Amino acid sequence: MNLFRSEEDARNWADFDRDMAGFLKPVAEWAAIFSNPFFRERGRADYLSWTRSEAGQAAYGDLKAALSP
Repeated sequence: MNLFRSEEDARNWADFDRDMAGFLKPVAEWAAIFSNPFFRERGRADYLSWTRSEAGQAAYGDLKAALSP
């Protein structure tokens, strides 16, 4: 992940990909996304089976919605 001072700096970056512009978000939004239980629960011994549970599927749905541009 690259961190830029502003959206303008990101858009002026030589490797900027216009198809990824929808993913330009403030750090606070990325922090909220990565605080989703789908990330927080990775330390569980039963993480893989948890991802298939109702709670895991709900967390994944929330994560997917948050990542939609």
